[in-house]
Amino acid sequence: MKTLLSGGTVVSMDPAIGDFERGDVLIENGKITHVAEQIDAPDAEVIDASDRIVMPGFVDNHRHGWQTAFRGAGSDWTFPEWAVAMHGTVKPHYQPEDVYLGTLLGRLEALHSGVTTMLDWYHVAGGPEHEDAAIAALRDIPARSLFCLGASWGSADCVDDAIRRVHADLAHDQLVSLVWGLRGPEDTGMDAFAGELKLAAELGLRTSLHTGSDGTQRPIADLHEHGLLRDTTTFVHGNGISDEELRMLADAGSSLSISPDVELKMGFGNPLTGRALAAGLRPTLSVDDVPSVGGDMFSTMRTAFAVQRGLDGALNSRDLLAFTTVDAAASCGLDARTGSLTPGKDADIILLRTDDITVFPVTDPAATIVSAGHPGLVDTVLVAGRVVKRDGTLLDVDLPTLKTRLIASRDRIAAAAGVPLDGTWRPQPAQ
Repeated sequence: MKTLLSGGTVVSMDPAIGDFERGDVLIENGKITHVAEQIDAPDAEVIDASDRIVMPGFVDNHRHGWQTAFRGAGSDWTFPEWAVAMHGTVKPHYQPEDVYLGTLLGRLEALHSGVTTMLDWYHVAGGPEHEDAAIAALRDIPARSLFCLGASWGSADCVDDAIRRVHADLAHDQLVSLVWGLRGPEDTGMDAFAGELKLAAELGLRTSLHTGSDGTQRPIADLHEHGLLRDTTTFVHGNGISDEELRMLADAGSSLSISPDVELKMGFGNPLTGRALAAGLRPTLSVDDVPSVGGDMFSTMRTAFAVQRGLDGALNSRDLLAFTTVDAAASCGLDARTGSLTPGKDADIILLRTDDITVFPVTDPAATIVSAGHPGLVDTVLVAGRVVKRDGTLLDVDLPTLKTRLIASRDRIAAAAGVPLDGTWRPQPAQ
């Protein structure tokens, strides 16, 4: 089966391919086979890409989809308030169906806004039935997903058992793969942390870990001292760690996921974007959680860009696109499969409208995407060559039914937790 994306403005994110003011992309059996100014493929299905930017789909390597039902509830929350609200108040009332619905809508939202690959950082802490519900939701979406099983429940042995069980289930899945969401050594002890890293390596799993410092701790230096930095680990946030520690991450080949909107709003400190680059580390960007912020990569890029330019004038638009495509794909171990319009890679591609009045006329495509892009521009989405969104509409999705079920889920959880849904809920952290 052949598909030709014809006549678009191609932003390939591959320096060897370059960009084309007017170009074609040929897809065969789900993979990109040719990118050029003009391709002759008379036997291909043609998708007219005129008045469209053709680029690789976004990669979000850190998002907690299970929280989607409480979108917007935490806009004014600090981090301690968020922790009390989501983990201490509503999470204990989540049933498997609630996990399924939140994860499903969260993944659909991401796909709708052009995120073809997403790491779903699961830490709803319910047990096997809850894990299976989250996996089922990701499998029900025709998108590339990584299920990051967060070790936030049970003993270390239970975590190992859960990882082994889910690994066996997902071993041969074509679109959904497993990542281990590690607890930090401050929670497990250094020996247990080393054991989890060892098992992850045995199973061939990448790992993800939330980290940061108030300036007195040195979490990355501690791991470095114990020989526990890996090129398969993505460290999330990292606010407060030193430049020396950033260089340690760069030397180890580790990845860094920055969530600029959450970090600024919740009081983590300035995102590490510029400092990471100065240390030789390619940063990546992620949404984190939608109770507090928007769920699209356009706004995430714009925040990261504006903050860093305000701090030191560094970065350009192309940097931001790389952080959310090729660099993020590498952080997920998927850079051989996705992240750029490179022949041989899977056809994870998005088409963005250039005739929309909010961006017209498009003089510089990369600059326009970063400075003015928004989900309303996402006209067409392909995952592994399959069209999953066309003419601005997700295909084969019963959104009215899903919305009804999700509202019922949210209202049941809120009632069980005793929290209002009228905008007055302000969680009270322990003093």
